[in-house]
Amino acid sequence: GMLRYGIPNYRLPRQRLEEDINVILSTGVEVHTGVSIGEQMSVADLRQEYDAVYIAIGAHTDKKVGIPGEDSKNVISAVEMLRNIGNDIMPDFAGKRVAVIGGGVGCAIALPTARKLHELGAEVHSVIGFRNKELVILEDEFRAVSSVCELMTDDGSAGAKGLVTDALKNLIEAGNVYDEVIAIGPLVMMKFVCRLTKQYGIKTVVSMNPVMIDGTGMCGCCRLTVGGQMKFACVDGPDFDGHLVDFDEAIERGKMYGEFERRAYEEECNLFKKEAN
Repeated sequence: GMLRYGIPNYRLPRQRLEEDINVILSTGVEVHTGVSIGEQMSVADLRQEYDAVYIAIGAHTDKKVGIPGEDSKNVISAVEMLRNIGNDIMPDFAGKRVAVIGGGVGCAIALPTARKLHELGAEVHSVIGFRNKELVILEDEFRAVSSVCELMTDDGSAGAKGLVTDALKNLIEAGNVYDEVIAIGPLVMMKFVCRLTKQYGIKTVVSMNPVMIDGTGMCGCCRLTVGGQMKFACVDGPDFDGHLVDFDEAIERGKMYGEFERRAYEEECNLFKKEAN
């Protein structure tokens, strides 16, 4: 089911899944595959043979949204894409040039993205930004998977002085044509990356990570406005078309938790304690 085909191997290793399945089988559970209920066996047969019947049908087919072009060439559903990846059929990025922009701790999420794009044949240009050299992380790892890697710091203590948008603009104006830009980091950073790429008509994907509580969309904490419609980062995202995201609203909503975050930072953050000492 979804554990096998819906979650990529690098997130849920096949070996770990096999171990869990073997534990279940070791209890005496019998597994019958290739049985079509209604043809080889009816529901009535099941009820007669067993004391209880539990049906878990899964979600191996996609839902159509009813919009023009959804059956066009190169348009695939998430279920189909995940099934292909589960069968080790990966998207082909050969010949594509992608810019990966990471800001601060967002680089920890941007690095696996850059690495996978590199493995799939894309030419990766990475731009990573931090406040100062003390906060720089994963620089060597980014350089290992990037044809170009620009390091930026606010104070110039490492790499070049400036913002990630400065480096990205320089790369674009130097003649680099990008098929896609992926930005992961602070909201303000992603906002201005999108403002820049929109000027050049470059497709841009952002990873929105607001506060989440239940992960089902019920609490509403991760509510966003994307293309004039309400979306929930936990179920609709976290990746969205950056040119459609209302960043100003997202930034204002984020400020609601500012005082709590400040107190938690002062009480728990090891970096803050290090600076204080």
